Amino acid sequence: MSAQKTIHVGGKWQAAASGATRDILDPADAMPFAVVAEGGVADVDAAVAAARAAFDEGDWPRTPVAERAALLRRVAELLQRDREEIGLLESRDAGKTLEEGRVDVDCVSDAFSYFADLVMNESGGRVVDAGSPEIHSVVVHEPVGVCSLIAPWNYPLLQASWKIAPALAAGNTFVIKPSEITPLTTVALIELLVEAGLPAGVANLVTGAGDPVGARMSEHPDVDLVSFTGGLTSGTKVMQAAAVTVKKVALELGGKNPNVVFADACATEEGFDTAVDQALNAAFIHSGQVCSAGSRLIIEESVRERFVAELARRAAKIRLGRGTADGVECGPLVSAQQLAKTEMYVASALEEGAVLRSGGARPEPSDVRPAEGYFYAPTVLDQCHREMRVVREEVFGPVLTVETFRTEDEAVTLANDTEYGLAGGVWTADAGRARRVAGRLRHGTVWINDFHPYLPQAEWGGFGKSGVGRELGPAGLAEYREAKHIYQNLNPQPVRWFAG
Repeated sequence: MSAQKTIHVGGKWQAAASGATRDILDPADAMPFAVVAEGGVADVDAAVAAARAAFDEGDWPRTPVAERAALLRRVAELLQRDREEIGLLESRDAGKTLEEGRVDVDCVSDAFSYFADLVMNESGGRVVDAGSPEIHSVVVHEPVGVCSLIAPWNYPLLQASWKIAPALAAGNTFVIKPSEITPLTTVALIELLVEAGLPAGVANLVTGAGDPVGARMSEHPDVDLVSFTGGLTSGTKVMQAAAVTVKKVALELGGKNPNVVFADACATEEGFDTAVDQALNAAFIHSGQVCSAGSRLIIEESVRERFVAELARRAAKIRLGRGTADGVECGPLVSAQQLAKTEMYVASALEEGAVLRSGGARPEPSDVRPAEGYFYAPTVLDQCHREMRVVREEVFGPVLTVETFRTEDEAVTLANDTEYGLAGGVWTADAGRARRVAGRLRHGTVWINDFHPYLPQAEWGGFGKSGVGRELGPAGLAEYREAKHIYQNLNPQPVRWFAG
């Protein structure tokens, strides 16, 4: 496959109809290291037509479940075969560490295996009592049709798999658009689907910008469902475009996620160390470029000073650099735009009265940290309040704000005071308080004495402006009930992603 032929339509790799290309930059040094096709409306129309024909006339929607599941398992095996190569590509493309890239590949492999098992275990239908022995009534599940899948730049491969694996398991066909910033591992995944034997036209890929590619995918009349993961502004445009033809829509949007720490969680040295360690992980994994990042530390006033001092000390020791370099714990931001956005939010916070405890600037260049790279030091901002932009708006960078509370009610009020409702954490040694507070938080996922783990079996969604619809797990009664995943770690331990 030519470097410029990254559009996959009807089983064939091709260049953009316009001939346009885009350089892909390594965020560690801002240098181009790959070239992809820059698709447009014509490419989307061709891809949707191929997906439509494959669904309406092809065999995939009518392929026996066991065969579909077997193909997904083959993909999982191929991902493990190519783990090092794809993990390295994810590291260079998105700026994350090589170890994070490897972990992502493992999670993607698990997702394909999980949905293979899930679809195999589905029942043949739910029998409905019609009130007469002469009438047979059953509710069955069928594929929805052609799916437009639009993935974000922060976890390109993982987020793509959360859409592709269930779409294929259910018998759908699709067109996927990865972020124009980080498209390379999605291209690699489509290659593996082809190698695994997926029929032509079932999986289609268009590389290119959100406007026009994502916009056309959202409005196209031959698309039955749109799944989008990304920012709130783009998500609202996707919903508006899809509304014209009343498509099914799933949106996973922004987050401004609270990590609530009660003093009793820090009563022992082990408890204190674990809570600090997890606060670091919550805020600074992948330089904070995580929709569920615990970017708001809400801590009980009596332990605030000790906790924040240790947090800031360890944040300052996080080793920044190129993700492929030995000993690096955190990579760069994904783009110059994201770096500038982070700098703007920190500057506004300091103007509004926040106290800088760590970071707050670009680090000095080094042999693993080129001056041209998009690096920003992990930043801890103390004495923040709810009126600050940095507290209310999604930064998507390595910035942690600190707020304090005195009572349980105040902690809940602070945690829920956000237009988003994606995720949150609660740290306490009191089991009753843990479940009580978790139940009161208006967030789609709540971790108790932990932060960031996901289970494929659990639904992934959010409240408020964090989106609509569900990814992962059975949907249940999600159309009529808000689903919340409460994850409680009964034996919390430090993770030590950052040595500190």
